[in-house]
Amino acid sequence: MNVQGITEEDIANYLANTPGFFERHAELLASIQLTSPHGHRAVSLQERQMEMLREKIKGLELKIVEMIRHGQENTAIADRLHRWTRSIMLTTDPVRIPEVIVEELKSQFLIPQAAIRVWGVAPQYADREFAQGVKDDTKSFVTSLTLPYCGINSGFEPVSWLADPGTVMSLALVPLRHPSVPAAFGLLVLGSPDPTRYTADMGTDFLVRVGELASAGLSRLLAQA
Repeated sequence: MNVQGITEEDIANYLANTPGFFERHAELLASIQLTSPHGHRAVSLQERQMEMLREKIKGLELKIVEMIRHGQENTAIADRLHRWTRSIMLTTDPVRIPEVIVEELKSQFLIPQAAIRVWGVAPQYADREFAQGVKDDTKSFVTSLTLPYCGINSGFEPVSWLADPGTVMSLALVPLRHPSVPAAFGLLVLGSPDPTRYTADMGTDFLVRVGELASAGLSRLLAQA
């Protein structure tokens, strides 16, 4: 047999396609010596396989722990969202809804600053703070948003609605809409001094849900809700 042209790949393919080889030559399993990755000592093929299996099991255990942690975090977020939604539903006076939305968001989700503005409200709410100081350009911009905006503070007018706008480094702008009207009727602003709290590449699914729930509660303030 000419072995000069045999490569390591040929040997590997032969062993992979000849499952009975080590059954016929069981003594090789104990005699083959490999270098342990945990030092320079030599170990048998069987011991090396056990080490590889232990490493694989350890990796799977770490993944399971990570999955459990993510599950716990998701459960905690769902609980906080539930408490926030419940507080809105229990608010019987429509005038208090914007305040409840903002304060409960800040409390439940540790948001440093938040504010709401609503336009197109019924006449009896027109003099309230939440219905004041919104420019037409801002209304048009909010209506143009198909998803919440997340990113750095670039001098958006809604930042001035916050209690301490000078400290805001990143923000989220969440448009508020009524299902029957395409134009937005309000805006929820979330601000943070942390420039990484709201970023352009973050997911917005959660903020979309917050916007939908807030819109449902605030729709009681509209002139044609």
